[in-house]
Amino acid sequence: MVEGLLRDFVQEDWLTLIDFTTLEKQGGSYVTDDLREREDDIIWRVQVAGDWMYVYLLLEFQSRVDPWMAVRVMVYTGLLYQDLIKSGAIVEGARLPPVFPLVLYNGAGRWTAARDIADLIAPLPDALAKYRPQQRYHLIDEGRIGKETLDQADSVTAELVRLETLAKDGPAALRPILHRLTVRLQGARYDSLRRALTVWFVRVLLRRLMPGENLPEIHDLLEVETMLAEYVEEWTEKWKREGKLEGKLEGKLEGKLEGELEGARKGKADALKRLLTRRFGDLPPWASARIEAAAIGQIDTWLDAIFVASTLETLLDSQPPGLRPPAG
Repeated sequence: MVEGLLRDFVQEDWLTLIDFTTLEKQGGSYVTDDLREREDDIIWRVQVAGDWMYVYLLLEFQSRVDPWMAVRVMVYTGLLYQDLIKSGAIVEGARLPPVFPLVLYNGAGRWTAARDIADLIAPLPDALAKYRPQQRYHLIDEGRIGKETLDQADSVTAELVRLETLAKDGPAALRPILHRLTVRLQGARYDSLRRALTVWFVRVLLRRLMPGENLPEIHDLLEVETMLAEYVEEWTEKWKREGKLEGKLEGKLEGKLEGELEGARKGKADALKRLLTRRFGDLPPWASARIEAAAIGQIDTWLDAIFVASTLETLLDSQPPGLRPPAG
């Protein structure tokens, strides 16, 4: 999964130097000197050109963008270095290993937070600029992955991204992806991954797609595929019906509101024309046309000014554009 994430969605030149056979998961929590425990996300290490590099994977499964993510990344990187020193993994005189911070975000909105700690620090005079820390993290914004990138990706991670992005198209769109995963993840070596994907698919993705649906107890991807084959037609029709019903209700509500607004606008326009007729006499065609075409806010403005305007032309010409009275 991690190898697929890096190969398919990082796409930087230095990845060609990675020996993915050395990829291994590392410990999971660090304690600062004042004994306050800090939990990290997932840390892996892998050899790049013969030396170890640490991949710090931060999973942001939330709808809100964290504007201080660059600060978190810098702190977590420092804690990682501190732990490596304390544990003796880095001996005195040796250099610290490079760290690749990777933020995986699947929120609905676009990620807008600064990606380098330097961008969060106020500008400094030239003499102090060299003391400003710099560290950048790599962002994978799942909802903004390009179609070309996703079409070329062939990892299990890419299949999960497809499941999430195609879920909006209904249950039927998920079946071919799920079938590919079932075929691909056969054998005892994938037992743990299959169980994890099953839990995620049933408890997260399907519940999001079919809220309130009574889902059977399922323990394996093959059972998920069988269940979809049995229920997908029924669920798809229900999904379509609910979507159509929601669309009809929204359409009726919008139509009702538009009708009420238009009725209010027309009533005010008629009142304005009656008042203008009493004050200035019969209205010329251009004046009637301009009032009929005006928005409700413009009509309110004219109603407020009707008793201070000296002429009809002054009143109806007091606001920009519209049908202007003919010359002369």
